Amino acid sequence: QVQLVESGGGLVQPGGSLTLSCAASGSIFRFIVMGWYRQTPGKQRELVATITSGGIRNYADSVKGRFTISRDSAKIGVYLQMNSLKPEDTAVYYCHLDSLRAVGREDTWGQGTQVTVSS
Repeated sequence: QVQLVESGGGLVQPGGSLTLSCAASGSIFRFIVMGWYRQTPGKQRELVATITSGGIRNYADSVKGRFTISRDSAKIGVYLQMNSLKPEDTAVYYCHLDSLRAVGREDTWGQGTQVTVSS
């Protein structure tokens, strides 16, 4: 029932910026944690940034100071502002939602959006 739709991925030059957005739809009582993960071929999906319902943010060491996660105050959603992008940031980025619904706690993943950092 709950779905996440990501957007904003694309090709960007090293040092450039990109902003990803994620919007949730469906019957959601509240979110517990929402964030972004990324995955490259041959590697496990890794945490990039998360934000709790209380506004606590957590970032991977590799993106601290460059990426910023924020909430969409109008609806359940998050943004990921990515600055000073590096080729190593190239990956498929997935939005994740840990939420409370009538049926209980549920994890939801988006389909992913490709981010490519290259000249």
